Amino acid sequence: MITTKQRAYLRALANEKEPTTQIGKGGLGENGLKTVDAALEAHELVKLTVLETCPEPAKEIMTRLCEALGCEPVQVIGRRLVVYRRASKPENRKIILPR
Repeated sequence: MITTKQRAYLRALANEKEPTTQIGKGGLGENGLKTVDAALEAHELVKLTVLETCPEPAKEIMTRLCEALGCEPVQVIGRRLVVYRRASKPENRKIILPR
């Protein structure tokens, strides 16, 4: 579980990022989970866009992502989601969270 100070730090980092993944009319399927999982392992902090054609609301997708992949929710603004998970491989760890 990340603290509010750490969440604020991650939000600041996410402001500079462009969305890496889009979730469309198919919703969050198995392929979408694999894509986000690989992005989390590579980047640790991932920004996603939920398209208007997606049948599920953004908050529900955030909940499903966090449950399925073990990541931390950072923020949901409109149709943009930001999630964080520390990389399992030490060479992929780029983000150092404040205490």
